[in-house]
Amino acid sequence: MNKIFFWSFSVALAGLLFGFDTIVISGADKKLQGLWNSSDVFHGFVVMASALWGTLAGAIFGGIPTNRYGRKNILITIGVLYFISAVGAALANDPFTFAFFRFIGGLGIGASTIAAPGYITEISPPEKRGRLVAMYQLSIVIGILMAFLSNFLLRNAGEDAWRWMIGVAAFPSLIYMIAVLYIPNSPRWLAMKGKTAQAEKVLKAIAPHANINSLLAELKSIEVQVKENIFMKKYRTAMLLAFFIAFFNQFSGINGILYYAPRIFEAAGIGSSTALLSSAGIGLINVLFTILGMALIDRLGRKQLMYIGSLGYIISLSLVALSFFFEWKGLSVPVFLFVFIAAHATGQGTVIWVFIAEIFPTHLRAQGQAFGSSVHWVLAAAIPSLIPYLFSSVGAGVVFASFAVMMIWQLFWVKFKMPETKGISLEEMSRKLTL
Repeated sequence: MNKIFFWSFSVALAGLLFGFDTIVISGADKKLQGLWNSSDVFHGFVVMASALWGTLAGAIFGGIPTNRYGRKNILITIGVLYFISAVGAALANDPFTFAFFRFIGGLGIGASTIAAPGYITEISPPEKRGRLVAMYQLSIVIGILMAFLSNFLLRNAGEDAWRWMIGVAAFPSLIYMIAVLYIPNSPRWLAMKGKTAQAEKVLKAIAPHANINSLLAELKSIEVQVKENIFMKKYRTAMLLAFFIAFFNQFSGINGILYYAPRIFEAAGIGSSTALLSSAGIGLINVLFTILGMALIDRLGRKQLMYIGSLGYIISLSLVALSFFFEWKGLSVPVFLFVFIAAHATGQGTVIWVFIAEIFPTHLRAQGQAFGSSVHWVLAAAIPSLIPYLFSSVGAGVVFASFAVMMIWQLFWVKFKMPETKGISLEEMSRKLTL
């Protein structure tokens, strides 16, 4: 189990880079808009969302190389992309160069949402799978917290403080690349490629006391199914589940809130320095409640955490909307958003990558995760891109009220459509969800 934990931890560091790279831009948000004199639309869609568009491309196309070249090789490539992105964007002198290098980092983020949860899922025993895969999400929120704290600490680093904010991500990128050099290939991927001897060797390292012959017999069946695809009718249930968990994840407003936390707090009447510090508070709450979600996911199950998260979303988003409608100044908005982040971290944040990785069979896991990630990132790019425009046109209160209504629909979806995957082997889950 120590080996499984070490390998899972090493791979999960991709999430730390994901979280840091995604959120570090929030500290440079208004500085970059003023520096390049950008309109709200250009700033939102090109400067701020460039990494998200890259993430979308990485999510859509990342399943192909992940299946062809293996989870390990793609995980190493992800680290290279993060490093190039951090250095290039920090040195950029115009919005288009900046957007290009942020796009490169986004490719790494998108691919990591396929390769990292998929790899950990494929090496984990069923009874510990939830918390091990959730390490990826924990790393994401630690990366988010590090980005918020880094932005706060570097806020007075001179006229070009934003360059330091962006460029510092190069250091954890190097650490991550070294860590994933020492992991083995996924035994299920090896079996899918017909490399039975290598798969057996990794399986013995993972589960030395398990019935290896029985496991190999289960995995060998994967080889005959490699010509299938996720759009076949029998995989419709899994596709719909992946679509809706990703759809509702982003219609909570989570990425818009994380991207524009300082701007939201300033709109609520808080000074800029206090807004940055309050944003760091969001990062801390995210970490603490993700740890809680990890502790509960294999005890209560995925569905129970989604109930808890949905109710927390509805209450907190409604209160944020009321704060803007009735102009409640001071700390009301930060407090309500802290509740929102706690609900997200315990529910959707902990569950989404675990759930999507569990519901597809091994030979289609990368394709299925690519589909679910693509839905997630289309909305994760579109919604934050529209936030500056929506806030200035219809107002923050209407935006947050709309998010609250969407979370009521999520609650119904969890109740009537979402299955429980806790403690079920990947092969058994695949049989249950195949029509």
